[in-house]
Amino acid sequence: MIAGTWVNHRYVNINNSSALANFTDMLYMLICNGIKEGYKSIVFVCIGTDRSTGDSLGPLVGYKIGNLRYKNVNVYGTLENPVHAKNLDKIMQEIYKTHEKPFIIAIDACLGRMEHIGYITIGKGSIKPGSGVNKDLAPVGNAYITGIVNFGGFMDFLVLQNTRLSLVMKMADLVSMGIKYVLWKIASNPEISIISNDGHVFK
Repeated sequence: MIAGTWVNHRYVNINNSSALANFTDMLYMLICNGIKEGYKSIVFVCIGTDRSTGDSLGPLVGYKIGNLRYKNVNVYGTLENPVHAKNLDKIMQEIYKTHEKPFIIAIDACLGRMEHIGYITIGKGSIKPGSGVNKDLAPVGNAYITGIVNFGGFMDFLVLQNTRLSLVMKMADLVSMGIKYVLWKIASNPEISIISNDGHVFK
């Protein structure tokens, strides 16, 4: 469930030939705007668990981008060390203690309408992890990336358990590839580093 979002969020159909371009355009804009607003670090919080196929999007993305080596860019939530309902509050406290003014991008799977299965949503705002399976957790993120992995509304926990792994993997590939490209693009642009106060957000 998305909370406090803006109207300029974007739906990206992963089966569309322009999916990667649409995703990276929006992510680039979100991060650049975050830097302009004075955020000093970028933190990806990849939420979910590898114990449920449908809920494994976050950890899979975290696994794929976990070896990023940019100063002040950090990743939480991988297959080995997932971020989930039981440790989310603790992880968020750690992030705010460890990183200076973090721009947090929450990545999670979600359930939606049948016609939106296979779409990624990306935008400004926070998400409420676990709301689809009746878990009351605090909103997370200054921006969000969610993958609609299946339809919701009835026996959501079982629906997540019976989601196609091929769909989740395809989403994880696109999201991780897009993140890597956008960070490379930002790091390669000398004008963007000037936006931050210290000039070293991505160096």
